[in-house]
Amino acid sequence: MPKKPKRPCRMNGCPNFAGDGEIYCPEHKTEAEHFYNRYQRPTDKNVYGRAWKRIRDRKIRESPMCEECLKHGFYHPAEEVHHRVPLSEGGTHERSNLVSLCRSCHMKAHGELGTRKPHSYDD
Repeated sequence: MPKKPKRPCRMNGCPNFAGDGEIYCPEHKTEAEHFYNRYQRPTDKNVYGRAWKRIRDRKIRESPMCEECLKHGFYHPAEEVHHRVPLSEGGTHERSNLVSLCRSCHMKAHGELGTRKPHSYDD
């Protein structure tokens, strides 16, 4: 039985072919995914909006150093704001639920450095 011919990439003007089961060539696949995530993804999935950005910026201005590093005597600038109780578990944007962290400490808080149990920054 003959193989199915490859489809052309759906991006306008692209002469390349898409892979098996794909609609965009590898060159345009990430661009199409970015467009989908930015403009077509359901808005109920986006819990962080303009208001959150203002709250986050205010928290970083109030606590410009990583609060976890300061406990251990290190001085690293805070890059991110972490919710002690995640929004998905009923947390809020209240100041008492927020902590300023550097990237490394924030990754530890979410268990992305290999730890199975997420680290808690409760007082």
